[in-house]
Amino acid sequence: MAILKLENGTLYQDLPEITRELASLNIQLNQWNVGSDRQLYPLLAQESLNEDEKEQVLQALDGYFEQLQQTAGYQSRDLIVLHPGIPNLDELLAKFAQIHTHADDEVRYIIDGEAVFGFVRPDGSQVELTVQPQEYINVPANTEHWFHLTPAKRVKAVRYFISTEGWVPQYTAREIRIPQAVG
Repeated sequence: MAILKLENGTLYQDLPEITRELASLNIQLNQWNVGSDRQLYPLLAQESLNEDEKEQVLQALDGYFEQLQQTAGYQSRDLIVLHPGIPNLDELLAKFAQIHTHADDEVRYIIDGEAVFGFVRPDGSQVELTVQPQEYINVPANTEHWFHLTPAKRVKAVRYFISTEGWVPQYTAREIRIPQAVG
């Protein structure tokens, strides 16, 4: 279940409360079941996946991709697998740990592990949302946000794109005021 942390330290774990707190940003947060495909669960349990295994996972979950293609014009998807064994993981993540925007929506479906999305609300306050397995998030284009992993540094996430060109980070000069957990 997602966890929303406000700048003052208040925590919300109830989806309606989280939705209310994020309403000004038009962020969509939903729960999507990974289904009952018996071949999928052993793959989700592995720390890393080769390209063929990633494609197996994507195909098992393509019902969601097909919905996004029909309703919102999404064109491609991939599976990102991050874990502590990846060389230079911290350097890879550093480019997303600063406040930035994108020209397109940032859409993620977390299927294993967890990740944290931070947001700057229209009033300037900041919040962080921990997204956990079987949760889908759509961060609208031009939303000031940042991204980092929880201390476990593990996540498998399907990324959905209308076009990858619009997903280049545009950094803002704003500083993150919410302390991140160290791990």
